[in-house]
Amino acid sequence: MIKFKEFKEVCDKSIEMIEAAGLLLTPEDKKNITAADFGLSRLKKEGVQILTLFQTDRIAGKILVLLPNQTEPEHWHPTVGNDPGKEEVIRAISGNLRFYIPGKNTMKEGFIVDGKQDCYTMRNEIVMKPGAQLILPAGTKHWFQAGEEGAVMYSFSTTVTDLNDQFTDPKIVRETIIEEPSSNTH
Repeated sequence: MIKFKEFKEVCDKSIEMIEAAGLLLTPEDKKNITAADFGLSRLKKEGVQILTLFQTDRIAGKILVLLPNQTEPEHWHPTVGNDPGKEEVIRAISGNLRFYIPGKNTMKEGFIVDGKQDCYTMRNEIVMKPGAQLILPAGTKHWFQAGEEGAVMYSFSTTVTDLNDQFTDPKIVRETIIEEPSSNTH
């Protein structure tokens, strides 16, 4: 669970980062940005901010934002029914983005979240600068992390099935719960 104040703070900061990257947001976009803490209640360490630009039955486009040194936990997009799983294309817009996928351990710039050695098993590091693009086939285990300045990226994918994502960390719950501000006036 995250407090509403923290949720609003990270969403506002994410809007600033998107606009600083040169992307125009409508008032509606600004209302629709959200944050996922994956039930870990450590949003600024393990989480991601998401602005869904469009979503149809077949495709979706999002802007993802990571605050400085924020990490989106290791996950994969599994087969759902007859769908082979979400395919995703990530395109870096601004900041320094470190992506981790299957392959040889080449980790140099990133870090494993404290106490989470078993939850971040992919160590093949791809450093993405603005304009770099990565294609993730369905079922590819991956995680990503921002550098000191944070990162803004596009995510283009097939049908969004995010609530079906699978995570290496057994403590993760995909649905974020936001504690509403108290209505008490003291």
